[in-house]
Amino acid sequence: MTPIDFQRERRPVRPPRYRRPWGKWAAYAGLIVAALLIGGTGGAVMVARMSLPNYDGEIILSGLAAAVTVTRDEFGVPRIEAGNMTDAYRALGYIHAADRMFQMEMSRRTGAGRLAELLGEPGLGFDKLMRTLGLYTRAEESVAAMARTPRSALQAYAGGVNAWLENHDGPLPPEFLLLRHTPEPWVPADSAVWGLLMALQLSDNWRGEIDRARAALRLTPDQMIDLWPPVDPDSATTLAENFDTYCCADRQIFARLADDLPGSGTQMSPFAFASASNEWVVSGDHSESGLPLLANDPHLGFSAPLLWYLVEIVTPSLSLTGVSVPGMPFLMLGHNGHIAWGLTTTHADVQDLFIERVDPADPLRYLTANGASQFDVRREEIFVRGREKPETITVRETYHGPVISDISPGAATLTGEGEMIALAFNALAPDNRTPEALYDLNRAENWAEFTAALEKFAAPLQNFAYADTDGHIGFYVPGRLPIRKSGDGRLPVPGWTGEFDWTGFVPFDEMPHKLDPPGGRIVNANNRVAGRSYPHLIAADWPDPGRAARIGRMLDDISPADSTTFKSIQLDIKSSAVEMLLPTLLDHMTLAGAGSVQAQNALDLLKDWDGRMDRDRPEPLIFTAWAAELGPTLYNDELGDAADVAFGIRPRTVLHMLDGKPEWCDDVTTPTLESCPGRVGVALRTALATLSEIAGDDPADWRWGDLHKARFSHQIFGRVPILRDLIDIEIETDGDNFTVNRGTHILGQGDDMFTQIHGPGYRAIYDLADLSTSQMIIATGQSGHPLSRHFGDLTRMWRDGDYLTPGTRRNGEDGFPASRMVFLPSPR
Repeated sequence: MTPIDFQRERRPVRPPRYRRPWGKWAAYAGLIVAALLIGGTGGAVMVARMSLPNYDGEIILSGLAAAVTVTRDEFGVPRIEAGNMTDAYRALGYIHAADRMFQMEMSRRTGAGRLAELLGEPGLGFDKLMRTLGLYTRAEESVAAMARTPRSALQAYAGGVNAWLENHDGPLPPEFLLLRHTPEPWVPADSAVWGLLMALQLSDNWRGEIDRARAALRLTPDQMIDLWPPVDPDSATTLAENFDTYCCADRQIFARLADDLPGSGTQMSPFAFASASNEWVVSGDHSESGLPLLANDPHLGFSAPLLWYLVEIVTPSLSLTGVSVPGMPFLMLGHNGHIAWGLTTTHADVQDLFIERVDPADPLRYLTANGASQFDVRREEIFVRGREKPETITVRETYHGPVISDISPGAATLTGEGEMIALAFNALAPDNRTPEALYDLNRAENWAEFTAALEKFAAPLQNFAYADTDGHIGFYVPGRLPIRKSGDGRLPVPGWTGEFDWTGFVPFDEMPHKLDPPGGRIVNANNRVAGRSYPHLIAADWPDPGRAARIGRMLDDISPADSTTFKSIQLDIKSSAVEMLLPTLLDHMTLAGAGSVQAQNALDLLKDWDGRMDRDRPEPLIFTAWAAELGPTLYNDELGDAADVAFGIRPRTVLHMLDGKPEWCDDVTTPTLESCPGRVGVALRTALATLSEIAGDDPADWRWGDLHKARFSHQIFGRVPILRDLIDIEIETDGDNFTVNRGTHILGQGDDMFTQIHGPGYRAIYDLADLSTSQMIIATGQSGHPLSRHFGDLTRMWRDGDYLTPGTRRNGEDGFPASRMVFLPSPR
């Protein structure tokens, strides 16, 4: 291998603190904790319970200016009362650590690329990705460039976390004990890296480009459009007409990359199913109170504990109520007594893959439109539990971004042909001030201050819904939206020509926004945020607008609105996929014939069904299994070994093929010419046979909830047999991938066939007439400790549509407070 001149080295990373290798930590964890939870020795139970946090008493907290009181209700939701926000941040750091320290530890280690120190080989893939992207370095740079006041807030928060680490009662939570790990002190960059992780999670176009590249090497340009039909037919473009002209020296590079990227295939991933959220706001002209109402329910992947942490903060200068994220001091969603805000993901295309070519005359350089340029190269050492020596990786960067194909052993072997794949990503650009934006957002009291805060927001691109107590409503999409010389971002492009380069970012005042729209309402459910006349490319593809259309229709029917009617919308379970696809399927079955008594019974149920994904009904199960079987029946034969690029239920694709592209119904691997009605019938009977093996032969006895259960899996124990059944939280749920009350599920096997792993982990309704009555709920509980009564005590309430009202709690009423802790400043 040609020697490389290492131009810059990453700062040294301390070796992990363990001494002996831990080759089978998961097995040991299973044995120890199984004994603990299945009635093991009294001593083991005592040790585990000793690690539960104490919510009562007095604690000296160094750095406070004055005493801080933390009271909690029966669900462990804290109210922090402090004399100033710096003290409140310090107290929040302490209680976040007490309730969620292991979650915080996993978050910062993911961002820093240091999971393998704890998990061994299973964490190595993610570490390679994070070190290649350099997220933690960007977080450190962000903190260093930050204004004094937000940086002081991060420092105070870190002080609170470290106070708990140094002075907590009893042993550390069980995850730390089982992994034999003591956390390092918390630093502000540990908080700042969380925003970059979210930017990566919510900006997944690079994976879509890999999928399309693999498909484009098997399909014609017209077939590509059929597989990804545009939401707006007028926006159809030929996706792949030029792809063959520049890709690739070895066509397997994208398949190898797809196999090896963390989160693909069977690899565990924290970046799954990020593509949904709901928000809407109506003006006082459409509300019962005469002032705005705002609803928001962001949808992310499920885990135990969940991402969100409910909190109320009260100080003389600022009061905040909503959800925070353990590891971050700033409120992510909620209200401050003057304004309320909500978020959905924009689904903007802020990532591009560039096919780079090495200079044939010098392997240390790569080709550009202006001649050869030298790679920016660094070396990273990754400590891996169980290994004697660290893993060393070499990271190369072009001016487009880091070379991600070097992460993949399979793809890297192909770079001998002189090609590699680099990632351009808006979150990696310098001067990321997103943490400052959140600090300022928490303090905004009007639209001008709100938008001034958002101007600092870099990534991820988000849709902010806004309402204030003066009666205004608004919408803004902040963040760095790339301006491309050419191209639409749907496929990897050549990097050596310069014709697809980014030339900058769209100015903030040109990003989509609106204050007080004439109709008096704003709705977004990840649908398109700007019309076709908008001058900048936000994305070439958009999620289906079905949820947004359903919300709009319900708002039409309920004016004037109140919190009760907003709840009914958040809990709506009528599926837009059923509305879109089922009539066509039934028409095809009329032509094909049922073919069996069981199939006819199933069709009779579906004919009278209203499309509600009710957990107590059989119809949702029949329809979902049918739709899940039909898609692959239509297009897997064309896709071959790239069939996984079209995973999931795709009603718009299937409808497009059945209504106007009958050639997809023919199985190209057989000599017979198959018809669409015939293929629809085969898919139904196959689906029914699969369900019969699980639930019996009579469709009338089936229940959606038997197979559609929300699962909140613990990051460690959820991967250990036996333990996951004891610790993971599971509950029957309504909804599907296409309902407002989102119930996104995997397509698995047996009892896991339709397990829900993604959805509205936080729901909130803010009434600007009296923000203290704002209602909210999270899907698990406040604590991350598996033995805490607050680990999953909100799950049933969340499923059943109940809410909490933290702002209405009064001392001495309804058992509040359930606990009281006072933080005292150090004696002088």
